[in-house]
Amino acid sequence: MEIKVPELAESITEGTVASWLKQPGDQVEKGEAIVELETDKVNIEVPSDEAGILSEVMAAEGDTVRVGETIAIITAGGESAQPTEAAPAPESKETPVAEEPKKEQPAAVAATEATSHADRPIASPAARKMAREKGIDLAQVATQDPLGRIRVQDVATFEVAPREQAQAPQAPAPQAAPPAAAPGKPEERIKMSRRRKTIANRLVEVQQTAAMLTTFNEIDMSAVMSLRKRRQEKFVKDNEVKLGFMSFFTKAAVAALKKMPYLNAEIQGDEIVLKKFYDIGIAVSAPDGLVVPVVRDADKKNFGEIEKDIINLAVKARDNKLGLSDLTGGTFTITNGGTFGSLMSTPILNGPQVAILGMHAINLRPIAIDAERMENRPMMYVALSYDHRIVDGKEAVTFLKHIKDLLEDPESLIFEA
Repeated sequence: MEIKVPELAESITEGTVASWLKQPGDQVEKGEAIVELETDKVNIEVPSDEAGILSEVMAAEGDTVRVGETIAIITAGGESAQPTEAAPAPESKETPVAEEPKKEQPAAVAATEATSHADRPIASPAARKMAREKGIDLAQVATQDPLGRIRVQDVATFEVAPREQAQAPQAPAPQAAPPAAAPGKPEERIKMSRRRKTIANRLVEVQQTAAMLTTFNEIDMSAVMSLRKRRQEKFVKDNEVKLGFMSFFTKAAVAALKKMPYLNAEIQGDEIVLKKFYDIGIAVSAPDGLVVPVVRDADKKNFGEIEKDIINLAVKARDNKLGLSDLTGGTFTITNGGTFGSLMSTPILNGPQVAILGMHAINLRPIAIDAERMENRPMMYVALSYDHRIVDGKEAVTFLKHIKDLLEDPESLIFEA
């Protein structure tokens, strides 16, 4: 049975082989994932529709594969490709002389590619491919993998012995490359993942196509912190999650978007599309870079429901389990650099959205209460980046001021959103 790259999502026609979860010769159960594919947005595990033996993989880790392309072969019934190649051995009794081993030579060579071969080092398909290209003997490559499996990085950092370099006629050519690097200065080259390249391209695209501007304000978080302290125990009892800051900002953002609808919009050609729903993207740090899963219909959810959604999405992001439905269709984004200690920043738009709210660290700062009094208050700088093509400065400043007013009087959120 052939394992093909499945339909990934609309507009996504290819992916990258992130890792093989099974190796040639491994038993595979029906429905068991055998390979993980990385797309521009999410990672997808491809299962086998039948039980059997993974007899062949046709793409190495790091290879780009297209929808519909065959990437592996499953041999049904528990017969792998290796026993099939070994079967002709008894026939040598019926065939004369020693010519039969010569006929079997190609099969023996092919068998060396299988990672389960007893007298060969265990290595990933990508590592074997790189070793072949560089003419490296995998038996000489050391690995830090606790299971002894040779990875791509082991081959990439392997240095061929001087004696072998002298024997190779191509060896002098690569020696012309070192002058590009400073002698004695260590460096490491890491290939960008498909998702990281997509993030980079989209951020550059937004800066090139949008008239992006950022406005700032500051919020006294005393009232929110006091409310959380008073209500936390009951909130946890009722909702089984803690009351965080993000639900306050989500509810405040929805209320402000209702008053300033052009911030909950996007540009399509020469038209402005005003969204009459509020799907709020919450930026989350994931292993492969920042992702923005979406809290759907945030205007219809209470604080507990929003907190649960945010926690679930954050866990899925960390585990690379986000689906395309979790990441598409957001109307407005909130990003919290304060979790990493950021005091102030200018967030970049999450296109095609036209606005993004940036939260930052809460720090005690002396604040003038009146002409005679000063107090230390927990203050947060907030930033709103917006597309000046359809959002005017007055709207942006008013939006951020409304956020400030709501959070400095958080009980008002009950009536506003």
